[in-house]
Amino acid sequence: MDMRVWWLVYLAVMNIAAFAAFGWDKMKARWGGWRIPERTLMALALFGGSVGAWAGMKYFRHKTKKAKFKVGILVILTVQCLGIILNIVVL
Repeated sequence: MDMRVWWLVYLAVMNIAAFAAFGWDKMKARWGGWRIPERTLMALALFGGSVGAWAGMKYFRHKTKKAKFKVGILVILTVQCLGIILNIVVL
């Protein structure tokens, strides 16, 4: 299988995981229970799940007032998008 296909699968899994993690954390924030550490939420975005993290923030209205997430997720998303564009242009 082509390496690009593997990258697409990896990115899809990471984005689904990030989206689900924001939803799970929001549910636990409302009803109590074990929360997902902020560090883990940011790591999911950093390791390829930035679109899912951003979508999860917006959809679940979670972590949207924290500057660390508002700015951090958008910076990660921008850098990852630029990397993808550069990869397409160069390769």
